[in-house]
Amino acid sequence: MDYIMTTLDNLIHQTAFFNLEVGNYIMIVVACVFLYLAIAKEYEPLLLVPIAFGMLLVNIYPDIMAEGGLLHYFYLLDEWAILPSLIFMGVGAMTDFGPLIANPKSFLLGASAQFGIFAAYFGAIALGFNDMAAAAISIIGGADGPTSIFLASKLGQTALLGPIAVAAYSYMSLVPIIQPPIMRLLTTEEERKIKMGQLRPVSKLEKILFPVIVTIVVSLILPTTAPLVGMLMLGNLFRESGVVRQLTDTASNALMYIVVILLGTSVGATTSAEAFLNWSTIKIVVLGLVAFAFGTAAGVVFGKIMCKMTGGKINPLIGSAGVSAVPMAARVSQKVGAESDPTNFLLMHAMGPNVAGVIGTAVAAGTFMAIFGVF
Repeated sequence: MDYIMTTLDNLIHQTAFFNLEVGNYIMIVVACVFLYLAIAKEYEPLLLVPIAFGMLLVNIYPDIMAEGGLLHYFYLLDEWAILPSLIFMGVGAMTDFGPLIANPKSFLLGASAQFGIFAAYFGAIALGFNDMAAAAISIIGGADGPTSIFLASKLGQTALLGPIAVAAYSYMSLVPIIQPPIMRLLTTEEERKIKMGQLRPVSKLEKILFPVIVTIVVSLILPTTAPLVGMLMLGNLFRESGVVRQLTDTASNALMYIVVILLGTSVGATTSAEAFLNWSTIKIVVLGLVAFAFGTAAGVVFGKIMCKMTGGKINPLIGSAGVSAVPMAARVSQKVGAESDPTNFLLMHAMGPNVAGVIGTAVAAGTFMAIFGVF
């Protein structure tokens, strides 16, 4: 009888109910909310479902992230900056750079939207973070999850990687909610109705040369950007060359989705109650929202300036797509423009700043790495 009671007692005390704290239950609720947003509201389910489930797992069974645990090995691929680079290759393979090549002025809109990154950097400094931590946090302003993970790992800010990554991916998924009010506030009805001229056709040669030239120029100026920009352009070269369709299909489909699963679950698993429920995390989340709003606003304001300079040929709404959430931000520009005029088609015009924003965020990350002497 004693043996039976001891066995039952051991089994009962091995359940999670006897090992979890209040914070773990709070994070479990947060994970369920994220799952609801992803499944019921369809807010970027490809990102939020694995992130939320990783969050759920680590707060029920914390040892899953301990050395020897399954998700620990997934997370090492984040720390080594392997998964973010592979994500960039997949993005490149899926993205048409034609609108950016056809309208090089889009680079200016993409660059202006990076203002949110530097606003977040100085904001983080003001809130007491050190230089490297502030730099890692600041990339949230570009709404770029992979680059946020890449820079945090390169700068040795692994303690902040979880909150930074979750904040970045959360704001990426909330682009359709956060951006439209800012866009409407900063533009007039007449500006939102502006129809832009059709983009010129882009030749195959231009599309092939573009990734090669960008890789050479950017990597020569900022070699530290080579892992991100290089993979982005390699994926795009697969797409545009037309001679490696199998590689294009693999990079943009099977490999991309495998990497999203690994990256999403490992990022979610960094959000244990102990690591996530603290003032530093709250500061990061607030800074990320402010930075993202600043980046959106800066892109729209610069779009208004370009609208004036070109005599009304540029719709300021496409400036908001300068954040690097591809292609969500471009779709939001199209949606807000169509609300004012259903016959207005801004999507392809907005893709130019959107793609430029991806490159701009990677360049900003490389700039921080160069400043701190990190390779």
